[in-house]
Amino acid sequence: MSVVGLEKFAHPGPWTIEDVEALPETGSRFEILAPGVLTVSPAAAALHQRASWNLTGLLRSAAKSAGLNVEALEAVNVELPGERLAIPDIAVVDGDAADANAVRFRPAQVHLAVEIVSPGSEATDRAIKPDLYAEAGIPLYWRLELDPSPRLFVFELHGDRYHQTIEIAGGDRRTISAGGLSFELDLAELIRR
Repeated sequence: MSVVGLEKFAHPGPWTIEDVEALPETGSRFEILAPGVLTVSPAAAALHQRASWNLTGLLRSAAKSAGLNVEALEAVNVELPGERLAIPDIAVVDGDAADANAVRFRPAQVHLAVEIVSPGSEATDRAIKPDLYAEAGIPLYWRLELDPSPRLFVFELHGDRYHQTIEIAGGDRRTISAGGLSFELDLAELIRR
């Protein structure tokens, strides 16, 4: 298998999590969403990055205010069942694991996974990753859509499936309460400079 720009990292056979973690930093995201298959995503656009930065800050503040032993981090490795590896745009993880400088988090250490939909990631963020996160038992999944205007979809795990509990449109100021976190959110503010 040859990936453009990675020819010098030729790889025979299926990809493993250890293979991915051995790749050099390139600004791209390397995931294994199907067993043995490397998925490469380019760096996100500016509004995506701005929304991620701002939402991560809100989640950090909410966790601190609630006195929870968790940390909101951007783009961390999450090991999923079936030798899969996903990188949510934002994850709220156990504080002790974050303090230990974990390279990858187990599903039991992830309380919330957030995906911000980009052009080209619609199917992955709307269908593939939620199914993988649900299968792994991650209690909360949020999907932030930016185009044509911001919308946040909040899902909670019931059994082995996510059920939508909240939908917020850009311009709506709402208090979000989920997983012990509570904060006021205006989606339009997430993408404002």
